[in-house]
Amino acid sequence: MSDTTSFSDGSPADLSARETAGLVASGQLSAEAVSAAFADRIAAREQDVQAFAHFDRERALAEARANRGGPLAGVTFGVKDVIDTADMPTGYGSAAYEGSRPPWDAPIVALTRQFGGVVMGKTVSTEFAMSSPGKTRNPHNTAHTPGGSSSGSCAAVAAGMVHAAFGTQTSGSVVRPAAYCGVVGYKPSFGTLNRTAAKALSDSLDTIGVITRDVRDAAFVTAALAEQPALAQGRVPGAPTVGLFRTSRWHQAEPATRAALERAVAAIRAAGGVVRDIAVPDDFDRLYALHDAVMGWETPRTLSFERWILGERISPITRAFIETLAQATRADYDAALARLKDRDAIVEPLLAGCDVLITPAAPGEAPAGMPTGDPVFNKVWTLLHTPALTVPAGLGPNGLPVGVQVVGRIGDDAGTLAVAAFLEDALKALQP
Repeated sequence: MSDTTSFSDGSPADLSARETAGLVASGQLSAEAVSAAFADRIAAREQDVQAFAHFDRERALAEARANRGGPLAGVTFGVKDVIDTADMPTGYGSAAYEGSRPPWDAPIVALTRQFGGVVMGKTVSTEFAMSSPGKTRNPHNTAHTPGGSSSGSCAAVAAGMVHAAFGTQTSGSVVRPAAYCGVVGYKPSFGTLNRTAAKALSDSLDTIGVITRDVRDAAFVTAALAEQPALAQGRVPGAPTVGLFRTSRWHQAEPATRAALERAVAAIRAAGGVVRDIAVPDDFDRLYALHDAVMGWETPRTLSFERWILGERISPITRAFIETLAQATRADYDAALARLKDRDAIVEPLLAGCDVLITPAAPGEAPAGMPTGDPVFNKVWTLLHTPALTVPAGLGPNGLPVGVQVVGRIGDDAGTLAVAAFLEDALKALQP
Protein backbone atom coordinates (compact mmCIF):
# COMPACT_ATOMS: atom_id res chain seq x y z
CA MET A 1 0.00 0.00 0.00
CA SER A 2 2.77 2.40 -0.89
CA ASP A 3 2.20 6.05 -1.78
CA THR A 4 4.23 9.22 -1.98
CA THR A 5 4.47 12.00 0.59
CA SER A 6 4.35 15.63 -0.50
CA PHE A 7 3.57 19.00 1.01
CA SER A 8 1.80 21.72 -0.92
CA ASP A 9 1.08 25.33 -0.08
CA GLY A 10 -2.43 24.38 1.08
CA SER A 11 -3.64 23.93 4.64
CA PRO A 12 -1.91 21.32 6.79
CA ALA A 13 -5.43 20.00 7.40
CA ASP A 14 -5.47 18.81 3.77
CA LEU A 15 -2.61 16.37 4.36
CA SER A 16 -3.19 12.69 5.03
CA ALA A 17 -2.29 11.20 8.39
CA ARG A 18 0.67 9.47 6.75
CA GLU A 19 1.96 12.67 5.19
CA THR A 20 1.48 14.59 8.41
CA ALA A 21 3.40 12.11 10.55
CA GLY A 22 6.29 12.14 8.08
CA LEU A 23 6.51 15.91 7.91
CA VAL A 24 6.21 16.42 11.67
CA ALA A 25 8.81 13.73 12.34
CA SER A 26 11.23 15.38 9.89
CA GLY A 27 10.72 18.83 11.42
CA GLN A 28 9.18 20.31 8.26
CA LEU A 29 5.89 20.91 10.05
CA SER A 30 4.93 21.36 13.69
CA ALA A 31 2.20 19.41 15.46
CA GLU A 32 0.85 22.73 16.73
CA ALA A 33 0.46 24.11 13.18
CA VAL A 34 -1.42 20.98 12.18
CA SER A 35 -3.73 21.12 15.19
CA ALA A 36 -4.36 24.85 14.67
CA ALA A 37 -5.42 24.19 11.07
CA PHE A 38 -7.86 21.51 12.21
CA ALA A 39 -9.14 23.73 15.03
CA ASP A 40 -9.95 26.33 12.39
CA ARG A 41 -11.89 23.69 10.45
CA ILE A 42 -13.81 22.80 13.58
CA ALA A 43 -14.64 26.46 14.20
CA ALA A 44 -15.89 26.83 10.63
CA ARG A 45 -18.12 23.74 10.53
CA GLU A 46 -19.05 22.70 14.05
CA GLN A 47 -22.11 24.95 14.31
CA ASP A 48 -23.74 23.08 11.42
CA VAL A 49 -22.36 19.56 11.90
CA GLN A 50 -22.21 19.41 15.73
CA ALA A 51 -19.76 16.53 15.74
CA PHE A 52 -18.15 17.27 19.10
CA ALA A 53 -19.40 16.55 22.59
CA HIS A 54 -16.37 18.45 23.92
CA PHE A 55 -13.84 20.65 22.17
CA ASP A 56 -11.41 23.09 23.78
CA ARG A 57 -9.09 24.73 21.26
CA GLU A 58 -6.52 25.83 23.83
CA ARG A 59 -6.33 22.39 25.45
CA ALA A 60 -5.82 20.78 22.01
CA LEU A 61 -3.09 23.25 21.03
CA ALA A 62 -1.34 22.81 24.37
CA GLU A 63 -1.31 19.05 23.79
CA ALA A 64 0.14 19.62 20.32
CA ARG A 65 2.88 21.91 21.67
CA ALA A 66 3.92 19.20 24.12
CA ASN A 67 4.02 16.58 21.35
CA ARG A 68 6.85 14.09 21.88
CA GLY A 69 6.80 12.65 18.38
CA GLY A 70 6.39 9.03 17.43
CA PRO A 71 4.79 7.03 14.61
CA LEU A 72 1.63 9.17 14.78
CA ALA A 73 3.41 12.51 15.25
CA GLY A 74 0.99 15.38 14.75
CA VAL A 75 -1.91 13.20 13.55
CA THR A 76 -5.21 14.58 14.89
CA PHE A 77 -7.88 12.39 16.46
CA GLY A 78 -11.45 12.55 17.65
CA VAL A 79 -12.38 10.18 20.49
CA LYS A 80 -15.91 8.82 20.66
CA ASP A 81 -17.61 9.92 23.87
CA VAL A 82 -17.93 6.37 25.17
CA ILE A 83 -14.14 6.06 25.50
CA ASP A 84 -12.64 7.38 28.73
CA THR A 85 -10.37 10.44 28.86
CA ALA A 86 -8.81 11.99 31.96
CA ASP A 87 -8.60 15.58 30.70
CA MET A 88 -12.03 15.84 29.06
CA PRO A 89 -15.53 14.81 30.18
CA THR A 90 -16.79 11.39 29.14
CA GLY A 91 -20.57 11.38 29.13
CA TYR A 92 -21.22 8.11 27.26
CA GLY A 93 -23.69 10.04 25.13
CA SER A 94 -26.07 10.26 28.10
CA ALA A 95 -27.49 13.15 30.10
CA ALA A 96 -27.19 10.86 33.12
CA TYR A 97 -23.38 11.06 32.91
CA GLU A 98 -23.00 14.61 31.64
CA GLY A 99 -19.78 16.17 32.96
CA SER A 100 -18.41 12.86 34.25
CA ARG A 101 -14.60 12.85 34.23
CA PRO A 102 -12.77 9.53 34.65
CA PRO A 103 -9.37 9.67 36.37
CA TRP A 104 -7.68 7.86 33.47
CA ASP A 105 -7.29 7.67 29.72
CA ALA A 106 -8.50 4.49 28.07
CA PRO A 107 -5.50 2.55 26.74
CA ILE A 108 -6.38 3.41 23.14
CA VAL A 109 -6.22 7.11 24.04
CA ALA A 110 -3.05 6.77 26.12
CA LEU A 111 -1.34 4.90 23.27
CA THR A 112 -2.46 7.52 20.75
CA ARG A 113 -0.84 10.26 22.81
CA GLN A 114 2.26 8.20 23.58
CA PHE A 115 2.77 7.62 19.85
CA GLY A 116 2.47 11.33 19.02
CA GLY A 117 -1.19 11.66 18.11
CA VAL A 118 -3.10 14.78 19.21
CA VAL A 119 -6.60 14.34 20.63
CA MET A 120 -8.67 17.29 19.41
CA GLY A 121 -11.79 16.47 21.40
CA LYS A 122 -14.61 14.05 22.22
CA THR A 123 -17.01 13.18 19.42
CA VAL A 124 -20.73 12.67 19.86
CA SER A 125 -22.08 9.17 20.47
CA THR A 126 -25.60 7.91 20.70
CA GLU A 127 -26.53 7.11 24.30
CA PHE A 128 -24.28 4.24 25.47
CA ALA A 129 -23.46 3.59 21.79
CA MET A 130 -26.98 2.29 21.27
CA SER A 131 -29.88 3.82 19.31
CA SER A 132 -30.88 7.09 20.98
CA PRO A 133 -29.38 9.75 18.66
CA GLY A 134 -27.23 12.71 19.61
CA LYS A 135 -27.05 16.18 18.08
CA THR A 136 -24.73 15.42 15.13
CA ARG A 137 -25.85 16.06 11.54
CA ASN A 138 -24.60 14.57 8.28
CA PRO A 139 -21.99 16.98 6.83
CA HIS A 140 -23.23 16.33 3.28
CA ASN A 141 -26.79 17.37 4.14
CA THR A 142 -27.62 18.45 7.67
CA ALA A 143 -31.25 17.39 7.25
CA HIS A 144 -30.00 13.77 7.27
CA THR A 145 -28.54 11.51 9.94
CA PRO A 146 -24.82 10.76 10.11
CA GLY A 147 -25.79 7.30 11.34
CA GLY A 148 -24.81 5.82 14.64
CA SER A 149 -23.58 5.08 17.08
CA SER A 150 -20.23 6.58 16.04
CA SER A 151 -22.05 9.66 14.76
CA GLY A 152 -19.64 12.42 15.69
CA SER A 153 -16.54 10.45 14.74
CA CYS A 154 -17.73 9.77 11.19
CA ALA A 155 -19.09 13.30 10.75
CA ALA A 156 -15.89 14.91 12.08
CA VAL A 157 -13.71 13.02 9.61
CA ALA A 158 -16.12 13.69 6.75
CA ALA A 159 -16.15 17.42 7.57
CA GLY A 160 -12.34 17.59 7.62
CA MET A 161 -12.16 18.29 11.37
CA VAL A 162 -9.66 15.51 12.21
CA HIS A 163 -7.48 13.02 10.38
CA ALA A 164 -8.94 10.07 12.24
CA ALA A 165 -11.47 9.24 14.90
CA PHE A 166 -12.26 6.27 17.09
CA GLY A 167 -15.59 4.51 16.96
CA THR A 168 -17.01 1.40 18.56
CA GLN A 169 -19.04 -1.35 16.93
CA THR A 170 -21.29 -3.95 18.53
CA SER A 171 -23.64 -4.31 15.57
CA GLY A 172 -22.83 -1.77 12.81
CA SER A 173 -21.77 1.41 14.56
CA VAL A 174 -18.55 2.07 12.61
CA VAL A 175 -19.19 0.65 9.15
CA ARG A 176 -22.72 1.98 8.63
CA PRO A 177 -22.26 5.65 9.67
CA ALA A 178 -19.01 5.75 7.70
CA ALA A 179 -20.98 4.73 4.62
CA TYR A 180 -23.56 7.46 5.32
CA CYS A 181 -20.83 10.09 5.73
CA GLY A 182 -18.65 9.04 2.79
CA VAL A 183 -15.56 8.05 4.77
CA VAL A 184 -13.66 4.86 5.55
CA GLY A 185 -14.90 3.06 8.64
CA TYR A 186 -12.66 0.15 9.63
CA LYS A 187 -13.71 -2.48 12.16
CA PRO A 188 -10.62 -4.63 12.69
CA SER A 189 -10.66 -8.29 13.60
CA PHE A 190 -12.00 -8.66 17.14
CA GLY A 191 -9.45 -7.63 19.75
CA THR A 192 -6.99 -5.91 17.43
CA LEU A 193 -7.30 -2.60 19.32
CA ASN A 194 -7.51 -2.47 23.11
CA ARG A 195 -11.10 -1.75 24.21
CA THR A 196 -10.50 -1.40 27.95
CA ALA A 197 -12.26 1.67 29.41
CA ALA A 198 -14.66 1.98 26.50
CA LYS A 199 -18.27 1.81 27.68
CA ALA A 200 -19.07 -1.88 27.38
CA LEU A 201 -22.19 -3.37 25.85
CA SER A 202 -21.27 -6.90 24.81
CA ASP A 203 -18.00 -8.53 25.80
CA SER A 204 -18.26 -10.97 22.90
CA LEU A 205 -18.86 -8.32 20.23
CA ASP A 206 -17.56 -4.85 21.21
CA THR A 207 -14.78 -3.68 18.89
CA ILE A 208 -12.80 -0.43 18.68
CA GLY A 209 -12.70 0.86 15.11
CA VAL A 210 -11.01 3.67 13.22
CA ILE A 211 -12.60 6.22 10.87
CA THR A 212 -10.36 7.97 8.32
CA ARG A 213 -10.50 9.72 4.96
CA ASP A 214 -8.98 6.81 3.04
CA VAL A 215 -8.05 3.17 3.45
CA ARG A 216 -4.29 3.74 3.69
CA ASP A 217 -4.74 6.12 6.62
CA ALA A 218 -6.89 3.50 8.38
CA ALA A 219 -4.13 0.95 7.87
CA PHE A 220 -1.43 3.40 8.96
CA VAL A 221 -3.17 4.46 12.17
CA THR A 222 -4.21 0.95 13.17
CA ALA A 223 -0.76 -0.50 12.43
CA ALA A 224 0.77 2.01 14.84
CA LEU A 225 -1.80 1.57 17.62
CA ALA A 226 -1.92 -2.23 17.37
CA GLU A 227 1.90 -2.31 17.09
CA GLN A 228 1.47 -4.50 14.01
CA PRO A 229 3.41 -2.82 11.16
CA ALA A 230 2.26 -5.51 8.73
CA LEU A 231 -1.23 -4.01 8.73
CA ALA A 232 0.07 -1.12 6.64
CA GLN A 233 2.27 -3.29 4.45
CA GLY A 234 -0.26 -5.68 2.88
CA ARG A 235 0.25 -6.55 -0.76
CA VAL A 236 -2.50 -7.12 -3.30
CA PRO A 237 -2.28 -10.33 -5.33
CA GLY A 238 -1.54 -9.67 -9.00
CA ALA A 239 -5.23 -10.15 -9.80
CA PRO A 240 -7.24 -10.16 -6.55
CA THR A 241 -10.30 -12.34 -6.52
CA VAL A 242 -13.27 -10.67 -4.88
CA GLY A 243 -16.52 -12.38 -3.97
CA LEU A 244 -19.76 -10.46 -4.48
CA PHE A 245 -21.90 -11.56 -1.53
CA ARG A 246 -25.40 -10.16 -1.34
CA THR A 247 -26.35 -11.86 1.98
CA SER A 248 -29.74 -13.30 2.84
CA ARG A 249 -31.14 -9.79 3.40
CA TRP A 250 -30.51 -8.48 -0.12
CA HIS A 251 -34.15 -7.43 -0.36
CA GLN A 252 -33.30 -4.68 2.16
CA ALA A 253 -30.64 -3.18 -0.11
CA GLU A 254 -31.94 0.01 -1.70
CA PRO A 255 -31.18 0.97 -5.33
CA ALA A 256 -28.35 3.27 -4.18
CA THR A 257 -26.51 0.41 -2.48
CA ARG A 258 -27.12 -1.99 -5.36
CA ALA A 259 -25.71 0.60 -7.76
CA ALA A 260 -22.66 1.12 -5.52
CA LEU A 261 -21.89 -2.58 -5.63
CA GLU A 262 -22.27 -2.58 -9.40
CA ARG A 263 -19.76 0.28 -9.60
CA ALA A 264 -17.38 -1.63 -7.36
CA VAL A 265 -17.63 -4.73 -9.53
CA ALA A 266 -16.97 -2.70 -12.69
CA ALA A 267 -14.02 -0.93 -11.04
CA ILE A 268 -12.40 -4.16 -9.82
CA ARG A 269 -12.68 -5.75 -13.25
CA ALA A 270 -11.37 -2.63 -15.00
CA ALA A 271 -8.33 -2.69 -12.69
CA GLY A 272 -7.56 -6.31 -13.51
CA GLY A 273 -9.27 -8.04 -10.61
CA VAL A 274 -11.67 -10.96 -10.73
CA VAL A 275 -15.19 -10.85 -9.28
CA ARG A 276 -17.20 -13.98 -8.50
CA ASP A 277 -20.81 -14.22 -7.43
CA ILE A 278 -20.98 -16.03 -4.09
CA ALA A 279 -24.08 -18.06 -3.34
CA VAL A 280 -25.73 -17.40 0.01
CA PRO A 281 -25.68 -20.55 2.17
CA ASP A 282 -29.08 -21.82 3.27
CA ASP A 283 -28.22 -21.36 6.93
CA PHE A 284 -26.66 -17.88 6.63
CA ASP A 285 -29.74 -16.07 7.88
CA ARG A 286 -29.55 -17.95 11.19
CA LEU A 287 -26.47 -15.90 12.03
CA TYR A 288 -28.67 -12.86 12.65
CA ALA A 289 -30.45 -14.71 15.44
CA LEU A 290 -27.09 -15.68 16.93
CA HIS A 291 -26.00 -12.04 17.00
CA ASP A 292 -29.25 -11.00 18.65
CA ALA A 293 -28.95 -13.77 21.22
CA VAL A 294 -25.39 -12.79 22.18
CA MET A 295 -26.05 -9.06 22.33
CA GLY A 296 -29.49 -9.66 23.82
CA TRP A 297 -28.14 -11.60 26.78
CA GLU A 298 -24.94 -9.67 27.42
CA THR A 299 -25.99 -6.03 26.95
CA PRO A 300 -28.86 -5.76 29.46
CA ARG A 301 -26.61 -7.31 32.07
CA THR A 302 -23.60 -5.17 31.21
CA LEU A 303 -25.89 -2.14 31.60
CA SER A 304 -27.45 -3.39 34.83
CA PHE A 305 -26.63 -0.18 36.69
CA GLU A 306 -28.16 2.00 33.98
CA ARG A 307 -31.17 -0.28 33.61
CA TRP A 308 -32.04 -0.72 37.27
CA ILE A 309 -30.48 2.24 39.11
CA LEU A 310 -30.47 5.14 36.65
CA GLY A 311 -33.83 4.10 35.27
CA GLU A 312 -35.70 7.13 33.96
CA ARG A 313 -32.52 9.23 33.88
CA ILE A 314 -31.71 7.52 30.60
CA SER A 315 -33.73 8.14 27.46
CA PRO A 316 -36.96 6.26 26.67
CA ILE A 317 -35.40 5.06 23.39
CA THR A 318 -32.48 3.48 25.26
CA ARG A 319 -34.73 1.95 27.91
CA ALA A 320 -36.96 0.43 25.26
CA PHE A 321 -33.98 -0.91 23.32
CA ILE A 322 -32.56 -2.58 26.44
CA GLU A 323 -35.91 -4.20 27.21
CA THR A 324 -36.15 -5.51 23.65
CA LEU A 325 -32.69 -7.02 23.91
CA ALA A 326 -33.58 -8.54 27.28
CA GLN A 327 -36.04 -10.90 25.60
CA ALA A 328 -33.08 -13.16 24.77
CA THR A 329 -32.87 -16.14 27.10
CA ARG A 330 -29.90 -17.87 28.67
CA ALA A 331 -30.70 -20.89 26.51
CA ASP A 332 -30.54 -18.72 23.37
CA TYR A 333 -27.21 -17.31 24.51
CA ASP A 334 -25.62 -20.65 25.37
CA ALA A 335 -26.75 -22.14 22.05
CA ALA A 336 -25.28 -19.16 20.17
CA LEU A 337 -21.92 -19.44 21.94
CA ALA A 338 -21.80 -23.16 21.21
CA ARG A 339 -22.38 -22.47 17.51
CA LEU A 340 -19.65 -19.80 17.53
CA LYS A 341 -16.86 -21.89 19.08
CA ASP A 342 -15.21 -22.15 15.65
CA ARG A 343 -15.88 -18.94 13.77
CA ASP A 344 -13.27 -19.81 11.14
CA ALA A 345 -15.36 -22.81 10.15
CA ILE A 346 -18.21 -20.41 9.30
CA VAL A 347 -16.10 -17.74 7.61
CA GLU A 348 -13.77 -19.86 5.48
CA PRO A 349 -16.46 -21.49 3.29
CA LEU A 350 -17.89 -18.04 2.53
CA LEU A 351 -14.51 -16.80 1.33
CA ALA A 352 -13.38 -19.99 -0.41
CA GLY A 353 -11.37 -19.06 -3.48
CA CYS A 354 -11.61 -15.32 -2.76
CA ASP A 355 -9.29 -12.79 -1.15
CA VAL A 356 -12.20 -10.76 0.29
CA LEU A 357 -15.94 -10.34 -0.05
CA ILE A 358 -17.76 -7.17 -1.04
CA THR A 359 -21.23 -6.73 0.38
CA PRO A 360 -23.57 -3.86 1.32
CA ALA A 361 -22.29 -1.45 3.98
CA ALA A 362 -25.73 0.03 4.70
CA PRO A 363 -29.21 -0.28 3.21
CA GLY A 364 -28.75 2.92 1.20
CA GLU A 365 -28.13 6.63 1.63
CA ALA A 366 -28.44 8.25 5.06
CA PRO A 367 -32.10 8.57 6.05
CA ALA A 368 -33.65 11.99 6.56
CA GLY A 369 -34.02 13.10 10.15
CA MET A 370 -32.21 11.48 13.04
CA PRO A 371 -32.85 7.71 12.96
CA THR A 372 -29.40 6.16 13.05
CA GLY A 373 -30.12 3.51 10.42
CA ASP A 374 -30.33 -0.26 10.27
CA PRO A 375 -27.22 -2.43 10.96
CA VAL A 376 -28.70 -5.30 8.94
CA PHE A 377 -25.63 -5.62 6.70
CA ASN A 378 -23.11 -5.35 9.54
CA LYS A 379 -24.32 -7.56 12.38
CA VAL A 380 -23.06 -10.86 11.01
CA TRP A 381 -19.49 -9.67 10.41
CA THR A 382 -19.29 -8.22 13.92
CA LEU A 383 -20.57 -11.54 15.28
CA LEU A 384 -17.99 -13.48 13.26
CA HIS A 385 -15.05 -11.24 14.36
CA THR A 386 -13.91 -10.61 10.78
CA PRO A 387 -12.21 -7.42 9.60
CA ALA A 388 -14.74 -5.25 7.78
CA LEU A 389 -14.58 -1.74 6.40
CA THR A 390 -16.56 0.75 4.35
CA VAL A 391 -15.03 2.01 1.12
CA PRO A 392 -16.86 5.08 -0.29
CA ALA A 393 -18.40 4.21 -3.65
CA GLY A 394 -20.00 7.37 -4.99
CA LEU A 395 -23.29 9.14 -4.42
CA GLY A 396 -26.89 7.99 -4.42
CA PRO A 397 -29.86 9.66 -6.13
CA ASN A 398 -30.21 12.20 -3.29
CA GLY A 399 -26.57 13.27 -3.61
CA LEU A 400 -25.55 11.52 -0.38
CA PRO A 401 -22.65 9.07 -0.06
CA VAL A 402 -22.98 5.33 -0.39
CA GLY A 403 -20.36 2.77 0.49
CA VAL A 404 -19.32 -0.81 -0.16
CA GLN A 405 -18.31 -3.12 2.70
CA VAL A 406 -15.13 -5.17 2.31
CA VAL A 407 -14.93 -8.28 4.51
CA GLY A 408 -11.89 -10.49 5.01
CA ARG A 409 -10.74 -13.55 6.92
CA ILE A 410 -10.45 -13.41 10.69
CA GLY A 411 -6.98 -12.07 11.49
CA ASP A 412 -6.10 -11.27 7.88
CA ASP A 413 -6.47 -7.54 8.35
CA ALA A 414 -3.36 -6.76 6.30
CA GLY A 415 -4.71 -8.58 3.26
CA THR A 416 -8.19 -7.15 3.71
CA LEU A 417 -6.87 -3.59 3.93
CA ALA A 418 -4.65 -4.10 0.90
CA VAL A 419 -7.54 -5.26 -1.30
CA ALA A 420 -9.74 -2.46 0.09
CA ALA A 421 -7.06 0.06 -0.98
CA PHE A 422 -7.01 -1.61 -4.41
CA LEU A 423 -10.80 -1.15 -4.62
CA GLU A 424 -10.54 2.46 -3.46
CA ASP A 425 -7.99 3.20 -6.21
CA ALA A 426 -10.05 1.33 -8.79
CA LEU A 427 -13.18 3.33 -7.96
CA LYS A 428 -11.27 6.60 -8.27
CA ALA A 429 -9.87 5.51 -11.65
CA LEU A 430 -13.36 4.69 -12.87
CA GLN A 431 -14.62 8.22 -12.24
CA PRO A 432 -14.95 10.37 -15.41
